[in-house]
Amino acid sequence: MNTLQYLQTSPTRNFFLMAGPCVIEGESMALDIAAQIAPVCQRLGIPYVFKGSYRKANRSRIDSFTGIGDIPALRILDKVRTEFGIPVVTDIHLPEEAEMAAQYVDILQIPAFLCRQTDLLVAAARTGKMVNIKKGQFLSPESMRFAVEKVRDAGGTMVAVTERGTTFGYGDLIVDYRGIPTMQRTGVPVVMDVTHSLQQPNSGSGVTGGRPEMIETIARAAIAVGADGIFIETHRNPAEAKSDGANMLALDKLPRLLERLTALRQTVNNF
Repeated sequence: MNTLQYLQTSPTRNFFLMAGPCVIEGESMALDIAAQIAPVCQRLGIPYVFKGSYRKANRSRIDSFTGIGDIPALRILDKVRTEFGIPVVTDIHLPEEAEMAAQYVDILQIPAFLCRQTDLLVAAARTGKMVNIKKGQFLSPESMRFAVEKVRDAGGTMVAVTERGTTFGYGDLIVDYRGIPTMQRTGVPVVMDVTHSLQQPNSGSGVTGGRPEMIETIARAAIAVGADGIFIETHRNPAEAKSDGANMLALDKLPRLLERLTALRQTVNNF
């Protein structure tokens, strides 16, 4: 079974979940997060993909945490998928990183700010891995069909697109939920990146802010309009997270949220 088939295996037509820390901070934290989420997803019939960036390339300040080292972090991702029997997803930033990361993960994610980089999309497609393309904050949903076509033209057969908000002024994002069905017309799964959509970028301190109190609102609306997947960054203590803590969901709040979203999806399915 390939990754795309796995994401579509829920017997109750539930959404799939991509969730984990923003960046891999160490082995114990990654394994701990996966250990908390995996059984909840199994109980609720949610196909689960562990998310963790092996390196963060898009930081405002030069002293921001970017990672523990590429290969050490990728090996941790590989250990998560081996120990829990689940796929893992990570970002890549340059074409030469695609083949390297593909040895350790199941899904290669294209960051929003790089979604128009043809060489990067082509390199990801040629690995044979599933490619998840985040919609640029500066692009319309309609424009994402060209990114999907680039992957397909390069031989990629497994593609997803992720909504993560659209730039609104200098320091905020908005979510236009019309974009979910619009992007689904390309014939690929569409994911709602809940936590990144609540970022408040370009703050004066150089550290991105956020509105985590709105996580359930954004997620519920996405399920209501038929999103195929939900993307959530989570951490045991977001205040201590080394990246994007301001918009993360506390790990202990995730099970109840998933229960509510599953109940909502069942209602939507029965409409």
